Amino acid sequence: MHSIAIHGGAGTLPRAEMTPDREAAYRTGLEAALDAGYAVLDRGGSSVHAVATAVRILEDDPLFNAGRGAVLTHEATVELDASIMDGEHLAAGAIAGVWHVRNPIELARAVMEHSPHVMLIGAGAEEFALARGLTLVPNDYFKTETRKAQLRRVLVGDTRPANELSALGTVGAVARDRAGNLAAATSTGGMTAKRYGRVGDTPIVGAGTYADNKYCAVSATGHGEYFIRVAVAHDICARVAYGGISLAAAADAVVMDRLAKMGGEGGIIAIDAAGQVVTSFNSEGMFRGACSSDGKREVAIYRDR
Repeated sequence: MHSIAIHGGAGTLPRAEMTPDREAAYRTGLEAALDAGYAVLDRGGSSVHAVATAVRILEDDPLFNAGRGAVLTHEATVELDASIMDGEHLAAGAIAGVWHVRNPIELARAVMEHSPHVMLIGAGAEEFALARGLTLVPNDYFKTETRKAQLRRVLVGDTRPANELSALGTVGAVARDRAGNLAAATSTGGMTAKRYGRVGDTPIVGAGTYADNKYCAVSATGHGEYFIRVAVAHDICARVAYGGISLAAAADAVVMDRLAKMGGEGGIIAIDAAGQVVTSFNSEGMFRGACSSDGKREVAIYRDR
């Protein structure tokens, strides 16, 4: 069975503040990414290409905290992180703190496929992007009026949602292709008003992203400092590998128990070796979707819809 799952971040608007029009817009964005990623699999494409395709579409959608529409740093700039992992070969690529790469997930994939390294950061990562012929844009390209307003609120000490998303947003995808290969990809702008070159879990293999054909693929979203300390993505796979438990049980043990007890908010999407999709989140909601060759398809925001 080939299948794919995507997420657009944990930490949604409270139900009372989610207008029908805004909910429809988010669902449209999720559906576009989900359908594009699934189409790759349905044509016989690789899981790596499928997750990169889905994430790239979410990066281009200004509603989500990745690429265009990413949150702003304390200095009102945008700094982007991303990673991707191929479960067949345990190959991975990651980038952090880039300012001008239109689609960070494409650069992370290039690092994985065309360099001897796993992670590149800042100016060096952008130099590599130029060498690979990737599209670079001015930093202002990523900024939206919504994110500017969000930063202004944070800087004056107002932390209420005020019809904007919380700072937990990230986008990601996991997939199993027809050949049985798994892959995971994650991309983010990080946290609103982050400082000093802060990097979260998204580009850290084992924290925000992990894939191993034998067990599972995981993409995480949430408060990155906690996800790094728990090594969320790898911990879930390790529990499947060494504990012999189901992916659903492993995900809940990490997200709903271990992570929650530490005060870490967020969630994950994951897929097992058979292509079964699992989601787990301890926030009010998580933008997500899944589609598989057995006919199942779902797009949801809250626990019940």
